[in-house]
Amino acid sequence: MIALRFYNPPSSAFIELNKRNQNTNIKHQWVNFDDVSLYFPNAVIAAEDQRFPNHHGFDLKQIKLVLEEREKGVSRGASTISQQTVKNLFLWPGRSYVRKGIEAWLVVWMELIVPKKRILELYINFAQFGKSVFGVGAASQHYFKIDAMELTPEQSALIAASLPTPSRSNPAKPSDYLKERAAYIMDQMPRVGGRRMVRGL
Repeated sequence: MIALRFYNPPSSAFIELNKRNQNTNIKHQWVNFDDVSLYFPNAVIAAEDQRFPNHHGFDLKQIKLVLEEREKGVSRGASTISQQTVKNLFLWPGRSYVRKGIEAWLVVWMELIVPKKRILELYINFAQFGKSVFGVGAASQHYFKIDAMELTPEQSALIAASLPTPSRSNPAKPSDYLKERAAYIMDQMPRVGGRRMVRGL
């Protein structure tokens, strides 16, 4: 875990799983945080984990809310960016108690050892943004034919909007649902601190 402070992993558990499933179309390209448009990490925080700068790996308020919603028959996740980073790098798909237990243990150590900005850098480089598209570098090239530094707020929001269903989303040709979700993300971006907050991580 200490190595993650300085070492850029060449791959992730989810990328390797795709390779084992004979996926030969994987797109992945590491991009340093300072070479990414600051709109993009802000969009990801707005979309996935608005309390990311302030929690220690787990959003207890969201967990409580999700548990209350499940009692009413509503099912959704409450994973933070830290949890998703650990899952993408080291674990496998699924919701077993064993996997969740390992994930929780790794998240605690990651939050203790790895700075928030670095966790976010790891996340945006390994999150899945399309059927075979991993990381912001590959996503910006694949969908908009530009470098990650050139992403506009709208493009950033569209890519971030794909996160719940990346295999079925196309930010370059967004569905009505994706447009709606992107509009919500753009509305939330200034509310979660905007680019100033991202610089301060």
